[in-house]
Amino acid sequence: MLKHSSRALWQEYDLAMLDLDGVVYIGPNAVEGAAERLEEASAAGMRLAYVTNNASRPPRVVADHLTELGIPATEQDVVTSAQAAARLLGQQLEQGSPVFVIGGAGLFEALEEEGLRPVQSTGEHPVAVVSGYNPDLRWGTVMEGAILVRSGLPWVASNTDMTVPTPQGPGPGNGVLVEAVARFAGREPLVAGKPLPPLFEETRRRVGGSRPLVVGDRLDTDIEGAQNAGLDSLLVLTGVTGAAELVSAPPHQRPSYISLGLEGLGDVHGAPEAQGEGYELGGWCAVAQHGAVKIDGEGDAADWWRVLAAAAWRHLDETGESVDVSVTTPPG
Repeated sequence: MLKHSSRALWQEYDLAMLDLDGVVYIGPNAVEGAAERLEEASAAGMRLAYVTNNASRPPRVVADHLTELGIPATEQDVVTSAQAAARLLGQQLEQGSPVFVIGGAGLFEALEEEGLRPVQSTGEHPVAVVSGYNPDLRWGTVMEGAILVRSGLPWVASNTDMTVPTPQGPGPGNGVLVEAVARFAGREPLVAGKPLPPLFEETRRRVGGSRPLVVGDRLDTDIEGAQNAGLDSLLVLTGVTGAAELVSAPPHQRPSYISLGLEGLGDVHGAPEAQGEGYELGGWCAVAQHGAVKIDGEGDAADWWRVLAAAAWRHLDETGESVDVSVTTPPG
């Protein structure tokens, strides 16, 4: 169930590991109020790390994009799955080892930083393979890399996200490529990105902090990843997660805290309390029965979402079925 915090989260935790798309920006634009909330968190002493599964863009490019949106950031504040993947390979290989790249600039720079030599030719005699998203990837490169994977070389994938955001809607992500190569090669890669721990470990190594909080909008990457790494998490509702996704979350994808947006970093968080057959918090009471949930009362909109989650999760755990929220309307 959700956690209680009697202080603002930026006082309870000293590092925010922030997902980007759906949390800090949506497409080319910043989430409304995100720059102001992050400035307040930084002023309160919280370190900010921008943590992304996207391996295609080097950290400085991500930092420049954030700065253009009014969110000052340096490349040291950005940690990518490409860097986590390069670290995993660096722990296995000798310095200067050639690594075949099924990907783009983000992986090339990360490997070079780690002291490895990125290549895209089998004539360079690569000793490992790394793969990551690159919208301009040549099929010939994929083919050569897949053959190397099938030959048994160590293989690290930056992430297994099945989709990436595009102006036209979700497009196929690196997970689609990983699935194809794995099927051809008959083996699975070592994965660096969310929801597995290496990317979070790389973030702590680079940015510091002893009490991290993962902040994200996706249950299956950000929140599940936090649980896999043994970290607390804040789910923000500015991205892909709505009521239907929230009430269906299995235990390993449930956040520690819920807020409407990044203002939750500066909030005190109450935890719903069981009262009879339902849960109460901040003037709201939620009861889940017979496959539906009923919420009565009045209060803060974030508390409405918290009692919804508490009641729905108990129903899911007890019955094995998600409540129907098709006619449930959040306040505002």
